[in-house]
Amino acid sequence: MPEETVPAGATPTRCGFVAVIGATNAGKSTLVNRLVGTKVSIVSRKVQTTRSMVRGIVMHGRSQIIFVDTPGFFRPKRRLDRAMVDTAWTGAKDADLVAFLVDAQRGFDEENRDLLAKLAAVPHPKVLVLNKVDAVARENLLALAAEANAAVKFEGTFMISALTGDGVDDLLAFLAGAVPEGPWLYPEDEVSDLPLRNLSAEITREKIFDRLHQELPYAITVETEKWTDQPDGSVRIEQTIYVERDGQKKIVIGKGGETIKGISMAARKEISALAECPVHLFLFVKVRENWGDDPERYREMGIEFPKD
Repeated sequence: MPEETVPAGATPTRCGFVAVIGATNAGKSTLVNRLVGTKVSIVSRKVQTTRSMVRGIVMHGRSQIIFVDTPGFFRPKRRLDRAMVDTAWTGAKDADLVAFLVDAQRGFDEENRDLLAKLAAVPHPKVLVLNKVDAVARENLLALAAEANAAVKFEGTFMISALTGDGVDDLLAFLAGAVPEGPWLYPEDEVSDLPLRNLSAEITREKIFDRLHQELPYAITVETEKWTDQPDGSVRIEQTIYVERDGQKKIVIGKGGETIKGISMAARKEISALAECPVHLFLFVKVRENWGDDPERYREMGIEFPKD
C-alpha cells in the first residue's frame, strides 16, 4: 500500500501492532472480536482453542491498530501445547504494545502471577486490562490493579467487559494514540489478514467445540481443502476434519450423521455471513494418527513446530 501524503498541519497517521496476551479463557478472542466489530478469532468455552496468532485490524481516527490475538498461556504438556505458548510469547515480543488481559473473577492466581513476572522482561509498553469487571466488587478490582502495577510498569489500567463492550472504547482510544506514527499497512476496510478460507476452517472448528465440548479432546484440526466460486455467486467449500483415532471420528459424525449435520449448518450460516454470499459447505472426517507430531500441520496452522 503506497504511503499516504499528509497535508501540512494534518494529524499524522499512526499504525502499530498490539498483542493481546493472558491466561486461557481470559476473554482475549472475545475482546479482539469486539474491537474489530466482527468475528476474526475463535471463541469457545473450551480453553486453549486459539492456536495461532490471529490479526484483527481496527481503524480509529487516523490510527490503524492491528490486534494480535495470541494463544492463551498455560503449562504445556504436549508438543502442540509448547508450540502455542511459544507463539504467544513471539506475539508479545514482536508487537509495539502489549495488552495484558486478566479475568478479574479469576484474579491473580499462580498462573497469572507467573505471567506478570515474565511480562516484566518484555521491553515494549504495556497496558493492564481487567476483564469481566461487571461481576467483581470495586474494592477487589482496585486491589488487583494495585498488585499488577506494583509488579510491572503499565502505561495504563483499563476495566472492561469484553462481552458487553463496557469500557472498550476508552481502551481503544488510548491504544490509537499510543501506536507509533507511520503509514497504514492495510486498506481501511480490511478487518483481518487471515485469508477467508483459513477463517472459515476456524469457524467450523469452533462449532465442533461448541457441540462436542465435553466429548472431544483437543486432538482435532480443520483444513479447507477446496474453495470454489460458483457461477451463481455462491461458494462451494470442502473441509476436512482431522482426528487422531477412529473413535473420535464416530463422535464427530454422530448417530445417523446428526452431529456433523448440526456442525455443518451452524458453520455454514456463519461463513455465509462472513463471505457475504450463499455457501455450500461439505465436511469430511478423516483419521490422521499423531497429527500433533507432524510439522506440516503446524505450518498449516501458522505456528512453529517445536523441536524436542
